[in-house]
Amino acid sequence: MDFDALMLLSFGGPEGPEDVRPFLENVTRGRNIPPARLDEVAEHYLHFGGVSPINGINRALISELEAAMPDLPVYFGNRNWEPYVEDTVIAMRDNGVRRAAVFTTSAWGGYSSCRQYVEDIARGRAAAGPQAPELVKVRQYFDHPLFVEMYAEFVSQALHAAPSGARLVFTAHSIPLAADERYGPRLYSRQVAYAARLVAQAVGVGDYDLVWQSRSGPPQVPWLEPDVGDHLAALGDAGAGAVVVCPIGFVADHIEVVWDLDNELAQQAAEAGITLVRTATPNADRRYAKLAAALIEELRTSAEPARVDGDDPVPGYGCSINGAPCSPQCPGS
Repeated sequence: MDFDALMLLSFGGPEGPEDVRPFLENVTRGRNIPPARLDEVAEHYLHFGGVSPINGINRALISELEAAMPDLPVYFGNRNWEPYVEDTVIAMRDNGVRRAAVFTTSAWGGYSSCRQYVEDIARGRAAAGPQAPELVKVRQYFDHPLFVEMYAEFVSQALHAAPSGARLVFTAHSIPLAADERYGPRLYSRQVAYAARLVAQAVGVGDYDLVWQSRSGPPQVPWLEPDVGDHLAALGDAGAGAVVVCPIGFVADHIEVVWDLDNELAQQAAEAGITLVRTATPNADRRYAKLAAALIEELRTSAEPARVDGDDPVPGYGCSINGAPCSPQCPGS
C-alpha cells in the first residue's frame, strides 16, 4: 500500500483567549458537561494565555515527521479547532493527494481515543466530496517497542531525579465506566494497564500504581477510578514521601498534564509534604516521529505489527480505511 501524503490528526486547542470557550463547546458538545466545569477548565487555559500547549508541540512534531519521512508531505488536521480536519482533507484533495496515511496523537482504543478519530476521518472525506483522497488510519500503538522505550526512559530519568524509594504512579485520562465497557469491552482501560505494565517491567519496577485523572462528567456518573488526587492523599496517609507520576495516557503535555498534574497535583503534594516528580511525555521526541514512520511502513509492506511481548497481551486495533470501523468489537461496525 503506497501513500503520497501523511496527515497528523490531533485533538486541537485554542490559540488565544477568545478561542477558549468556543473550543471547549466543540469538545463537550452533546456530553452534558456542567457549565461550571467548562468555566473551571476555561480558567486552566487562560492561565496559559488562552493557548493550548498542544499547538506548538504538534507543529514541532510535524517538523520531526517531515524529517523522518521526507518522501511524504505532511498535512495537519484537528477534531476540535483549526485547522479542522474537513479543511485539511479538502486541501489534500485540491493538491492532488490520492491516498494518505493518518497518524493520530492517541495510542489507545475506545471512543474518544480511536473511534472518534475514525469518525473525524469520515467527516473530512464527506466534506471533500467524491474526489476525497483515501485515508488510512494507523493502528493503535500502545505496545509498540518505541512507545514503551520512550516511556521507560522517561520513568527511569524521573526515578533517578526523585528521592530514593519514590512510588511510581501511572495516570491516564478517566472516562465513564459505561464508555469503557462499550468498547472492547474495557479496551481502553486494559490497554493502559498493559502499557503501564510493559513500561514498569522495562525499568525493573515490580510494584506500582495505575490511577485516573481529569474526569469532567456529572458527579452521579461513575468514571474510572481511583482519582489521582485521592490516590496521592492515600499515599500520603500511608507515609509516602516521594511519588513519580507518569502520565502514560498522554502522548504530549496537554492542558490536563501541565495544569492538572503540574499545578493542582503538585500543589496538593507540596501541602502534604510529598516530593512529586512528573515524567516527560513524547511531545515532539524524534522517536515519536520514528514510531509514526514505522507504523506507516507496516502498512506499506503488510509487515507483522511490531509489539512488545508481555504476559496476557491486550488486543490492538485501529487501522481504518476511509472512516470505516476496523473491528467487530467497535460498536456500530
